[in-house]
Amino acid sequence: MTAEIRPGIHWVGSIEWTLKHFHSHELSIYRGTTYNSYLVVDDKIALIDTVKNTHLEEFLREVEKIVPVSKIDYLVVDHCEPDHGGSIPALLARNPNLKIVCSKGGQVSVNRHHPGITNLQVVKTGDSLSLGKRTLRFFEAQMLHWPDTMFSYCPEEKLLFSADAFGQHYAHANRFADQVDACELWEEAIKYFANILTPFCGQIVKKINEFSALNWPLEVICPAHGAIWRQDPMQIVKKYLEWSSGKAEPTAVVVFDSIWHGTERMAKAICRGLEAEGVTYRLYHAGVADLHDVMTQMLLARGLLIGGPTLNNNLMPSLAPYLEELRGLRFLNKIGAAFGTYGWSGEGVKRFEEALDKATIKVVQPGLRVQFAPNEDDLKTCEAFGREFARRIKEMAG
Repeated sequence: MTAEIRPGIHWVGSIEWTLKHFHSHELSIYRGTTYNSYLVVDDKIALIDTVKNTHLEEFLREVEKIVPVSKIDYLVVDHCEPDHGGSIPALLARNPNLKIVCSKGGQVSVNRHHPGITNLQVVKTGDSLSLGKRTLRFFEAQMLHWPDTMFSYCPEEKLLFSADAFGQHYAHANRFADQVDACELWEEAIKYFANILTPFCGQIVKKINEFSALNWPLEVICPAHGAIWRQDPMQIVKKYLEWSSGKAEPTAVVVFDSIWHGTERMAKAICRGLEAEGVTYRLYHAGVADLHDVMTQMLLARGLLIGGPTLNNNLMPSLAPYLEELRGLRFLNKIGAAFGTYGWSGEGVKRFEEALDKATIKVVQPGLRVQFAPNEDDLKTCEAFGREFARRIKEMAG
């Protein structure tokens, strides 16, 4: 099912409706995804990216509804990760004369993923490729989110092919953001940013500012996943700048696990303290929550309270993935504190604080420990702990 974006510019990607995890099992997705490929038909014909090789037959069928593969002059590789570059060998087998256009980083990616390809044209920011009535201009967008990433811009249409930037893992029968459920769309856009692009916030701001300085007007943004932004496309650009700034709402994320409900009771009492100070929170049981949903909320919140019992002189294993993910994503301007129960050795809270420090989350108050099970006085202390953390959140700049 192709879709025309502008006369002569077509979406020829594929939809993966049932996919529940991405990057192997690294990232949870609830609404599937799309592999967006775009065909620009002019005097010369250019294909912008391909699709995952598991969707090759469908992809070729859609392309050839418009033009034979043998007639395509250029394959522009904005990003060579296998979900976008996986079908390159199949295209070359059908069209050996196909010229591959990529960035300097893209040259490395293409050569490593598909050894032996020599018909490469390496471009840099400001270079252009004439197709006839239309032109493609190129912009190097390294680390959004790979070193090979570049944007391709069509000035005649004011249209940007943005690779993975501004995308969502969101399968839908409609192609445009204004045709889908807005709540679902933004849920997926935020989750995509939080779990994939957060480590590159500084680079995102830098590259958006560099692109803006070129004064290339935008009417359409075509990402490599999800819906195409054609009504007010700058809305997603502004959100990327906002999410990259480290500013967040005065809210908290509370994550815990518990063996005999002692730490759970502590967590709920701490939440009562947050609530008493007017701070909204999300409470997650680490053993049953979705890690990537929690990370999405971390992007939007100012603070994290994390707790669990000491187990074998360490943390409960269910909490380790959260701490490792926090360390990798490196959220900006977050505060944290730790709590938990213990029986005899009691190292758990200290381990939490060490992990928060490694994740660049500032520990703002001493951790709270309770032996075995909290009594009523302990629960009052937990509420006070929550109130103090809430005050710390409200003191932060918005």
